[in-house]
Amino acid sequence: MLPLLLVLLPVIVIFLLLILRRTPADIAGLIGWVATMLVAWVFFKTPLAIAFKASLSGVLASLPIALMVAVSILQITLMQETGAMARIVALIKTISPSNRVVQIMLVNMGFGTLLAALGATPVSILPPIMLAMGYSSFISIALPAIGYDALCTYALLGIPVVVFAGFVGKPVAEVGIYFARYMPFISTCIALGMLWIAGKGEMLRKGFFPALLAGLTAGMVAIGMNSIGLITITGIAAGLGVVLVMLLYLKLFRQPIVDRSALTEKDLAAERSMPLWKALSPWIILVVFSLLVNAPFLPFFNLVFTKFAMPVEVIPGAPEKLRVLWQAYFWVLVSTVLALPFLKPTGSQVKASMRRWFKRFPRPMLAAGVFFAIALVINHSGKGLDWSLANPENNMVVVLANAAANAFGRFYPLAAPYLGLFAGFISGSETSAIAMLTTLHLTTAQQIGGVGLVIAAASGIGGGLASVISPAKLQNAAASIDRIGEEARVIPLTFVISVIITAVCAVLTFVWSF
Repeated sequence: MLPLLLVLLPVIVIFLLLILRRTPADIAGLIGWVATMLVAWVFFKTPLAIAFKASLSGVLASLPIALMVAVSILQITLMQETGAMARIVALIKTISPSNRVVQIMLVNMGFGTLLAALGATPVSILPPIMLAMGYSSFISIALPAIGYDALCTYALLGIPVVVFAGFVGKPVAEVGIYFARYMPFISTCIALGMLWIAGKGEMLRKGFFPALLAGLTAGMVAIGMNSIGLITITGIAAGLGVVLVMLLYLKLFRQPIVDRSALTEKDLAAERSMPLWKALSPWIILVVFSLLVNAPFLPFFNLVFTKFAMPVEVIPGAPEKLRVLWQAYFWVLVSTVLALPFLKPTGSQVKASMRRWFKRFPRPMLAAGVFFAIALVINHSGKGLDWSLANPENNMVVVLANAAANAFGRFYPLAAPYLGLFAGFISGSETSAIAMLTTLHLTTAQQIGGVGLVIAAASGIGGGLASVISPAKLQNAAASIDRIGEEARVIPLTFVISVIITAVCAVLTFVWSF
């Protein structure tokens, strides 16, 4: 019992700091990392040199998500300062204002998934739009947080899937299907959950069919993109797919698609200030380059993914392949620079953007890095200076796996998505949850005779569903409409919804694991 309690100590510390002290995620993570280091060193006899090298390897593994966060914040900040974002907002406000159900699907699942896939932050961008369209502050906070969860696995140009592939040691194209097969079920549940938040049973009955259409569209697009090898741009395709299907639904039922009566003078001024194509230019350029470097029938993928892998070896025999020229953050940065002649920022706008960027990006980057560091220290705990594990039982992952296998047995697949939900709540990121738990799931699955990749992928999906109960993300949404504190009212309802959807994931996992 004592070894298990010591292994869980860092997680308990982080959980208590987040819930009781409301400590920011990066600070709680740092304290949790110190606790992990102490447990690995004192109890599992891990040399400090090994623990620090494992932490460094974790930081390197976190770069795809950490740098993506940094450059995406830079891009969005610049678009805000130049008025590009205001121009995009004016467009969104005109779409289907008379049909609330379709509008919810379009804005939160369609645009939300698309924005998340491109590296934008739906919980920052969409709440002001929702509020401006007449929704309550409660709904304006909750719906953007849950809407893009439908395809959260494919956010940031598929970074969670890419990181998962690295942890399991298999190509992205091979592991993508383990996530994609869940998507029709999960995305449909997300769509129905949004309607329940917006109007309980009445809205659910009224909007069941369009919600079903939106959810199945997102899910089937995910499966289709996996089948043609374009996994990293799944979120882009799924977001666009939902938008197109919802617009087609309006057309078929002869409902108005565009209504400009909701525009304010500020919106009209934004329209006059910049053509829409210029406002969208960073994302248009990003989509083009993303297609070029990920299309399997073009030579660029093999070049930037394999030939220029740029491995950095901290742990012997386990190099971290940086793949800078393939990573999403590189192309977000490139698209931002190439869009400058179209956005035409003034000197003062560039300076303001840089000031806001330097204020915004360091702490999210730190949070991403520290949780990956925790995961790698846990994975390599108990190893000696030669990186070998003399005693197979003297490892934190093994201790957790044995306890989980003994507690749940063949029913462990039912628990795995909830462990992911918990890890996502703790870390605030599906990618961090994948880093923290993947090795544990693979080890436990081996003990119970289950399919490890299915169980580990399900845990990742649970980590994505945690976005809707993440205090940091909900507070971000509340802050964007000056309603700090209201996120506390949102969590109880979204918690129930996340638990129910995770239950669906758990049942599917149990069926598919044996």
